[in-house]
Amino acid sequence: MSVWTRISNALAALAAGEGLSAVFERLRTPPERRVGFTIAVIALGAKMAKADGRVTRDEVAAFREVFSIPAEDEAHAARLFNLARQDVAGFDDYARKIAALFDDNHATLYDLMEGLFHIAVADGNYHPLEDDFLLAVARIFKITDAEFRCLRARFVPDAAPDPYAVLDASPEMALEDIRKQWRKLVKDSHPDIMAARGVPREAVRMAEKRLIRINAAWEEILAEREPVA
Repeated sequence: MSVWTRISNALAALAAGEGLSAVFERLRTPPERRVGFTIAVIALGAKMAKADGRVTRDEVAAFREVFSIPAEDEAHAARLFNLARQDVAGFDDYARKIAALFDDNHATLYDLMEGLFHIAVADGNYHPLEDDFLLAVARIFKITDAEFRCLRARFVPDAAPDPYAVLDASPEMALEDIRKQWRKLVKDSHPDIMAARGVPREAVRMAEKRLIRINAAWEEILAEREPVA
């Protein structure tokens, strides 16, 4: 059974008058939590799109890129997106329910934030209201300010991104310590590791972009610290 069929079943199980936030209270076991991850990214992404007042084709395409949505399942994803936009519940209600769903796995909440950043910058314009939205969600998720800066450095367009921020490192650190941090980030980005955290296979494309940025940052630091003679 695909994750999209599971999502459709979860939405169908909502009682009359229940909002989408009720879904998150019913997805406690590991298989269902993978469904919860997908619903969380799309639902919060829809709230974020509402926050800056527009939904661009690029943002819609970003959902498809993150989740690799088959053509036959696009209607399920669209229904979920529209339901979240129309729900009277605020994004903070969603975020608290999602934080409770993954309260035993901080790394999964970090993965989820990464998906939201991917969607936010899909149109090449990181709006101040999107930054406010993501910071508010991050704080509900107990993402530290340092982790948030790291995410922003990886995703927000910048002519000269800070490679240390991308690796959650600092210029004062020894090169070997930065190397260890880089290796840890590479390991954490492996699709099998992400799947074990509850990230659905449909969403591991996020790891590809993460690795590109992580490796580029490491190469830049290495070239700076150990220039080729």
